[in-house]
Amino acid sequence: MHLVLTGCEYSGTTTLASGITEWAKHAMGINYHFHDHWKIPHLRHGLPKKEQKLILALTPYLKESYQRFHMTDHMSKEYYLLGAENTGDIAEGNHLVVGMHIDEAVYSSLYYGYGAEGEFGDRVSTARYIEKKMMRMAPDTVHVLLTCSPQVIRKRMKKTPHINGLVKDKDVEFVLKRFEEEYERSLIKNKFTIDTTSASPEECVAEFVEKYEPFMTAPNRTRILAQKAKQQGKWPTT
Repeated sequence: MHLVLTGCEYSGTTTLASGITEWAKHAMGINYHFHDHWKIPHLRHGLPKKEQKLILALTPYLKESYQRFHMTDHMSKEYYLLGAENTGDIAEGNHLVVGMHIDEAVYSSLYYGYGAEGEFGDRVSTARYIEKKMMRMAPDTVHVLLTCSPQVIRKRMKKTPHINGLVKDKDVEFVLKRFEEEYERSLIKNKFTIDTTSASPEECVAEFVEKYEPFMTAPNRTRILAQKAKQQGKWPTT
C-alpha cells in the first residue's frame, strides 16, 4: 500500500492514519506504519523537550537542509521495499506518509522561514519533483486530502491543543486553501478527499475504505481474501 494523507493540522490526518492501520490489521493481517513526523519539531518521534527546543531554534537554512534530507531519505528504494523483503517488488511494499512534501509546500514559507515559490528552498517545486519520483517508483500511490470547516478546525484547536502546535488561528482559512491548491497541483493521479467536519473517526475510515477500493492493488486484494478465509476457518494456519 502506498498512501499520502494530507490536510490542515487538526483535520484528522493522524487519527485517520491510526484507523487505517487498525483496518489493515483486521482486513489484511498486516501491521502498517505511517511516517507521521514532518511538522517541525517532529513530535511524532517522541523527542525530549530539550531537543524540540534545539530544532525550533535552528536557522531557516538549517531547517531547510534538515527537512530536505529527511524527505530524500524517505524517498529511497529501501523505504518503498518495506514489507516486500521476500520479493524485492515495490508493488508488494508499503510506503505510507502523513503530510511529508505537501506539509512542506504549505507550512515552510508560512512558519519555517524558507520554501516560498521561486525562493530559497522552493517547496512547491520540490513537491512536484518528489511526486514525479513517486509516480516512477509506485504509480499506484493514492493521495487522500482531508478537508474540514474552519470553524471545526478552530474548535478542535481550543479543545485539544497540540504541543508546539503549528497552525495559528488567523491562518486557518489560508492553510485550508493551500492544502486544496497542493491537492489540485499534485501529480499523484489516484486521489480523493474526505470531509471530516462532522464525521466520526469510524465514519472517516469507512469512507476511506470505500473510496480506496478502486485503487487497491492485486496483492492487497489477495491479502483481504486470504484474511477473510483465515477468519472463517477456511485457510490453513500452519
